Amino acid sequence: MTEKPDQVAGLLLAAGGGRRLGGRPKALLEHRGHLLVERAAEALRAAGCTPVHVVLGAQSDDVRKRAELPGCVLVDNPEWAEGMGSSLRAGLTSLRGTGARAALVSLVDQPGIGPEAMARVLAAYVSEASLAAASYGGTRGHPVLFGAAHWTGVAAAAVGDRGARDYLKVHSDAIALVECGDVGQPYDIDTPADLDHLT
Repeated sequence: MTEKPDQVAGLLLAAGGGRRLGGRPKALLEHRGHLLVERAAEALRAAGCTPVHVVLGAQSDDVRKRAELPGCVLVDNPEWAEGMGSSLRAGLTSLRGTGARAALVSLVDQPGIGPEAMARVLAAYVSEASLAAASYGGTRGHPVLFGAAHWTGVAAAAVGDRGARDYLKVHSDAIALVECGDVGQPYDIDTPADLDHLT
């Protein structure tokens, strides 16, 4: 039996309730004929991630009914209202035992970041100790790659809406920055004004 190649899993954080969007869950926003959650999950798959785990929270039943997410593992985060940190913890927990050696973490509300940028960051994977992030004009952004050796530390530091920010700050010297400004735009869909990006 041949050894399986190193696996980098895709981890899509898609649980937010869109509080600043009047309570419209970001996963269910539409862009170019598809839901944001569908586009983001497909981008991770196209970049080469396997498996792809999608963390759901706000209106998760509606997302399950409406979204076409073939081959994805859907992970419920009942604590989604606590912020992104809880979704990151839930997602990393769901990857344990899958054989994944690293996780490429992406956010559902950044449709300007597609498979090209994701594939570049994925290519920075070397071992379970790898730590890499996309960079846009020298500013660190998403996606972020966490080798499995970092998962426990990331989960412990992931509180509120800060996600992995504190962990990355402490380990900034170890992060391989991968410039993606020529293939991606790191805007967020956070407020009604940001919805212009979806037209």
